[in-house]
Amino acid sequence: MSIIIKPIITEKITKEGEIFNRFGFVVDKKANKVQIKKAVEAAYGISVVDVNTMNYRADRTTKYTKSGLINGKTNSYKKAIVQVKEGETIDFYNNI
Repeated sequence: MSIIIKPIITEKITKEGEIFNRFGFVVDKKANKVQIKKAVEAAYGISVVDVNTMNYRADRTTKYTKSGLINGKTNSYKKAIVQVKEGETIDFYNNI
């Protein structure tokens, strides 16, 4: 079971990485903070100071079109914001 699914590379997360040494990951829904910390430290060879997690629910949408009513759904996922020790950084572009 892989705990880290993919890194999050957005403007907001990139700015937090530059200022506060925080990086975002989409992680397994069943993983806890200790497991996430160990997985990030093992994958990137850095020391993690803090882990914050957020569960995002599935959003359901309804669209009215010419062909009728269309229902849709986005996937639910868990996001982890990991704060790295001062002076260390993660370079996503070389590790993808």
